[in-house]
Amino acid sequence: MRPWPFIVTSLTAAAALVLTACSPAAPQTEAKTLKVVYQKTDSFSALDSLFQSAKQEFEAANQGVTVALEPIQANDDDYGTKLALALRSSSTAPDVFYEDTFKVQSDVDAGYLLKLDSHLEGWKDWEKFEDGAKAAGLGDDGGTYAVPLGTDTRAIWYNKKVLSAAGVNVPWEPHTWQDILDTARKIKASNPAVVPFNMYAGKATGEGTVMQSFYELLYGTGAELYDADAKKWVLGSKGFTDSLAFLKTLYDEKLAVSPAEALDANVWKKVFGEWLPQGKMAATVEGSYTPSFWQKGGSYEWPEYGQDMGVTAFPTQNGQAPGGVSMSGGWTLAVGAGTKDPKLAFDFLATALNQKNSLAFDIASSQIAVRKDVAADAAYQGANPFVKDVSKLVSVTHYRPATADYPRISAAVQEATEAVITGAKSPEQAAAAYDTAVKGIVGDAKTVVK
Repeated sequence: MRPWPFIVTSLTAAAALVLTACSPAAPQTEAKTLKVVYQKTDSFSALDSLFQSAKQEFEAANQGVTVALEPIQANDDDYGTKLALALRSSSTAPDVFYEDTFKVQSDVDAGYLLKLDSHLEGWKDWEKFEDGAKAAGLGDDGGTYAVPLGTDTRAIWYNKKVLSAAGVNVPWEPHTWQDILDTARKIKASNPAVVPFNMYAGKATGEGTVMQSFYELLYGTGAELYDADAKKWVLGSKGFTDSLAFLKTLYDEKLAVSPAEALDANVWKKVFGEWLPQGKMAATVEGSYTPSFWQKGGSYEWPEYGQDMGVTAFPTQNGQAPGGVSMSGGWTLAVGAGTKDPKLAFDFLATALNQKNSLAFDIASSQIAVRKDVAADAAYQGANPFVKDVSKLVSVTHYRPATADYPRISAAVQEATEAVITGAKSPEQAAAAYDTAVKGIVGDAKTVVK
């Protein structure tokens, strides 16, 4: 999952099918329009480039077909909201669209996604996708409703110069939460003007708060958010409270950004664009896509990032096995259930995700490849200095529960972190409030205490 906050503009509605009449003297032909909806921002244009390339390729191969690209300028959360609104009406629903993995099941339940199994059977490229990645598009019925674009992992990104100046040995490899705190305190004592260790918190940073922060902690305690076997949400875990307590320590001791900065939806821009490149921040927890902001053509070009930055796994609470922890998300392409031409829509999806387009997208957005042929490509392997390091974290990664309830559960977690870093609640109080919120969302029968 990439960083979330971006400027929002309105979604432009367009007709899903355009008919053009020929002159009575000429044979009648039907001109078809496929509407494609996706996310585009000032800091994330790789997907737009992919679709522009796919549009040109597809229209050349399909005379009489027009691909209408309709980007939505929004952060991840707002994009999801605007997409959901578009999907509710046949007059605004797209034929093909960009879909977050954690919303696949809820949108399947809502009847928005076309089941793709029959189309995938005739697509030779499907066998080139990693089996683990294919699971991102599965519904509860075992059918496939979306095709993955790429995936990601989460890690600690640190400025080697800042750590070295504080007397910290690099490469830095913390093995416990205590190691992180000890290093952060050492950096603060050496240079109070530097932010020692950033972890997002609060509602403003949306999924960034849970993916780049809270879940790294929670899963590192050995606890879990959701019991997949029992299909119940976990309440009352010590790991949940311990995770909130760690965030409280970071913010109370001013080892992270200030609470006011944390509650700014654009705080990520300062992290990538100012604090790390300028040596004003020592470390942050972020996704494997991080180099995409600094590489040539990125939003915050930083030619020296490959030499100045280092990456390491986020440790488990007490160094217990498997030693590190990560979170993975990712995005997919899906076909709208109401498309008037399912085959044509799927064919465009297949064009967008062919080897050439997938390779270009994965390099431009620093994605972890889900196609085997892309992962083996020399251009991909040499795209940035950290590809191998962040790819290794797939072995210790976790995924968000793919349930229809998840978005509301996530919001409750974000509220808990915000209450703690602002001092509104203690970790114990915030955890109790979360438990109450979850029961209100799913009902007592769908919860388990452990």
